[in-house]
Amino acid sequence: MTDTAQHTHDDDGLEEARDIAEVPAVELINTVAIHLLSAAAVKVGLADDPEQQLDLDEARKLINALAGLVTAAAPEVGSMHAAPLRDGLRSVQLAFREASSMPDAPGKGPGEKWTGSVI
Repeated sequence: MTDTAQHTHDDDGLEEARDIAEVPAVELINTVAIHLLSAAAVKVGLADDPEQQLDLDEARKLINALAGLVTAAAPEVGSMHAAPLRDGLRSVQLAFREASSMPDAPGKGPGEKWTGSVI
């Protein structure tokens, strides 16, 4: 890589850091949560694509991460932002339970460590 290309690449990184520094924490938390929620929904079969394969192992990981984030962030983001995230989380937790051939015991499903049982 030439010095010019390296310099340009470094400038892009600084610009991105400045851009993200201007984004409010609530917006970043919501964005990350929506990405986790969307990915979990796809993995539990809630996608519009009928060809999409279930992947409950991946869904469990995503739902656990989402539950931890939503639970930890709720006091910081306020109920206006937390309530829809909790609703979405509950939806993917229930979809996971329905998609499982051998459902987890109540309180032992993905994310239920933080949210309590969803049954």
